[in-house]
Amino acid sequence: MSNLPECPKCTGQYTYEDQSMYVCPECSHEWAIEGDGADTDSGSTFKDANGTPLSDGDSVTLIKDLKVKGSASKIKAGTKVKNIRLVEGNHDISCKIDGIGAMMLKSEFVKKA
Repeated sequence: MSNLPECPKCTGQYTYEDQSMYVCPECSHEWAIEGDGADTDSGSTFKDANGTPLSDGDSVTLIKDLKVKGSASKIKAGTKVKNIRLVEGNHDISCKIDGIGAMMLKSEFVKKA
């Protein structure tokens, strides 16, 4: 039996090491091996491509043309998206885009408007 710590977010017991991080496969939480993980989640901030902090309700502008998965259409760079919601995960912005509908975006492809 290993002596790896439980996940500080969901108290999962199936954590594993990945280089210098602990990873919880149940909730996808990652934290540094040196720390206990409690301080990394409380200070989690979402930042745009320029490093500006984002918050729920902000308006953002796309900085790159993005293909829409499952469709032949694209979302053009410069498209403004209003009233975003920030969520945990790989695609950390949930929003609605006019003419497209509900979308999940990565914060690295937007800048705060």
